[in-house]
Amino acid sequence: MDFALDNEQELLRDTVTGFLANRYDLAGSRTVAKSGIGWQPDIWRGFAKELDILGATLPESVGGMGGGPVESMIIAEALGYALVVEPYVDTVIVGGGLLQRAGGEQPTALLNGIASGDVITALAATEPTSGYTLNDVTTTATKDGDAWIINGAKIVVGSAPFATHLLVTARTSGERRDTTGLSLFVLEFDAGNPPKGLEVHSYRTIDDRRAADLVFTDVRLPADALLGAEGRAWASLDQAIDEATAAVAAEAVGCMRKVLADTVEYTKQRQQFGQPISSFQVLQHRMVDMSMELEQAVAAAHLAILNLDAEPKLRARAVSAAKATIGRAARFIGQNAVQLHGGMGMTEELAIGHYFKRLTAIEHEYGPADFHIARYAALTRG
Repeated sequence: MDFALDNEQELLRDTVTGFLANRYDLAGSRTVAKSGIGWQPDIWRGFAKELDILGATLPESVGGMGGGPVESMIIAEALGYALVVEPYVDTVIVGGGLLQRAGGEQPTALLNGIASGDVITALAATEPTSGYTLNDVTTTATKDGDAWIINGAKIVVGSAPFATHLLVTARTSGERRDTTGLSLFVLEFDAGNPPKGLEVHSYRTIDDRRAADLVFTDVRLPADALLGAEGRAWASLDQAIDEATAAVAAEAVGCMRKVLADTVEYTKQRQQFGQPISSFQVLQHRMVDMSMELEQAVAAAHLAILNLDAEPKLRARAVSAAKATIGRAARFIGQNAVQLHGGMGMTEELAIGHYFKRLTAIEHEYGPADFHIARYAALTRG
């Protein structure tokens, strides 16, 4: 497996990291996340107009650059290192992937909007009783003439408070947990002025991101709101979630690189008994263990990224193996970093606490280690 980046990929990495180092201030982003609108639209416009990363993995026909999984890994890792809260994975990876596979005039227009920074998507798929099993859907879509009527509830819809479009899973046929009969719908959205019949309950998550719970009561959508073939959305949704999980794994790698680097630097500065605590052998061993966990996480993330174009079963196994490994590493590195910083590790003033919260959230995002270990085992048996 070749882990080396080519010249263009190295340039992409250096360009994104340079932009974030100069323009993305952690203290400023936390202020906006906690007391502002939850994100920085000027940074998002910079991603689109100056960096072109919103279209980096989209086809050239919609204003993209035609990149693939490796480019998404490079971008996601850089965003993780800078602890960016803007909705790259939700919009570009999940929304972009679903819209590309849906095809048609409206998805093409939305993909152009994603590349230009004008469209932000949020996937409404998780339900109160579904857990991480996204084919467990009770939300229904029924035909009424030329329209669709949506009824049901979705929870923890990431990026919904500032999304321009929702992508909603609903059952048009079949039983509750069937993978057949699932359909995907798109609707224009404004959390401050939602469509008739749609209740929006927005909130800030533990890692300073924004999400919302949604309740659909006879929400009426036009016929062209249906994306792709009726009842055939599961394969595309399953692939989109695997792609998002791999991207989040790469983001976690970026977070862990920063956490480890900050911890090593702190132990060189912090003194006890007249010498830096980095000189204590027991702490050196602890940081070596953290470094080893990071390297395993890097390898696992690469495994997932490089198998995203494989057949579905192999792709799913690689992604689940990576997510389980990332979850373990995120917890080990995050907890040890906080411990080595002492009480300061969880303060608002120190970056390490914010990274720890994000790593804790990533551990559960798109399924915790237990879920993915069970999924991997089931795929292996099959």
